[in-house]
Amino acid sequence: MCRLGSPLRLLYAICLFVAVFSISAEAQNPVSIQNVNFGSVQVGSSLIMPATVTNTGKSKLKIVKVSISGTAFAFVGPNLPITLSSQQSANLSVSFTPQTAGSFTGSISVTYWAASGGHGYGSKAIASLSGSGSSSATGYLTAPSSMNLGSVPVGSSQTQALTVSNTGKASLTISATALAGSGYTVTGLTLPYNLASGASASLSVIFSPTTSGTDNASLTLSSNAADPTVTVSLTGNGTTSSGTLGVTPGSMTFGTVTIGTTQTQNGSVTATGGSVTLSSTSSNNSAFTLGGLTLPVTLNAGQSLPFTVTFAPTASGTASANISFFASNSTSATESASGSGATVQHIIDLSWNASTSGSIAGYNVYRANASSGPYSKINSSLDPALSYSDNTVSSGKTYYYETTAVDSSGVESSYSNQVQVVVPFP
Repeated sequence: MCRLGSPLRLLYAICLFVAVFSISAEAQNPVSIQNVNFGSVQVGSSLIMPATVTNTGKSKLKIVKVSISGTAFAFVGPNLPITLSSQQSANLSVSFTPQTAGSFTGSISVTYWAASGGHGYGSKAIASLSGSGSSSATGYLTAPSSMNLGSVPVGSSQTQALTVSNTGKASLTISATALAGSGYTVTGLTLPYNLASGASASLSVIFSPTTSGTDNASLTLSSNAADPTVTVSLTGNGTTSSGTLGVTPGSMTFGTVTIGTTQTQNGSVTATGGSVTLSSTSSNNSAFTLGGLTLPVTLNAGQSLPFTVTFAPTASGTASANISFFASNSTSATESASGSGATVQHIIDLSWNASTSGSIAGYNVYRANASSGPYSKINSSLDPALSYSDNTVSSGKTYYYETTAVDSSGVESSYSNQVQVVVPFP
């Protein structure tokens, strides 16, 4: 039994201190962070790359601070704090903006708070940053980091465009493409291919699965750019069940729509019995246009996507259309649409001065489609007023008017001066 102040009591305290220190030592460094090499970057330009940080411990931790050392490097996101579960990773974005030519080094320091054995503690993880500034103009090849080709039935194929760009300040030459993995082919560029500064080019990536299941591959493009290789991750899914397409509603009726205006209705396209890749659409009447879909798009079984159909008549009368949806597995569906275009009912108001002759009983109004005639009387009976409204005109037409005066004896005067009126369209 120990007594206060005894050597044994002192030894116990020392042992306790060592035990507590050991727990903290074992809990240190549950964080790994990648070194980042930016390669060669044009002076005055900026390149952002991710520094991947991973929680390799068994408990959650919180990243509370990120510090950057070294000129030309800066932390640009994401917002802090960040909580990482065990084995979870996050990308910390770091920019490199050299203002002079030469090599640059620095570091990224991550301060985090974690817990172990009922105790909380703070610590840091550090990784190196490096890059070089180039004073000579160079090309820089950029491409999407990944591409999803969707679900494709075995034995069929799906094609998507892959756009690559030269964001550097000089032209570059793409010398080769290499695929690692099966089920994919790449076409569209004749190599070597010269890509001017600021220009873009498209390659066609074709996914043709031979077995069901997820199929992953990578496409690497080699060039003489500042970044000599760029890799794009490819993924797709081969399916053995072939789905079908359906549209709701099966038909749309727009009623009467005035020319120069539009009316829009909503619908949806659905995959049934399996996944379907919607590859294209068409309308056989330009007055009916389809919107709201970005193609190609893969729908899983039971999944629906909304779309819109807009009716914009350009002529009067009934109009109809078949709007078709096509899938990569050769299935299709059709939406029928109908409506009627109508012009605005225009009215021409005419007025004139009174005849100076005596005993005037009324006036007649004459109309022609050409300035030279012939003229036809359009009032059904003698008009005693000094005005007349013509509501039998058509949009876009030109009309010519003249009037006559009739006295109480039925004697009609000669024609008045001619008036030309252009009816607007619609």
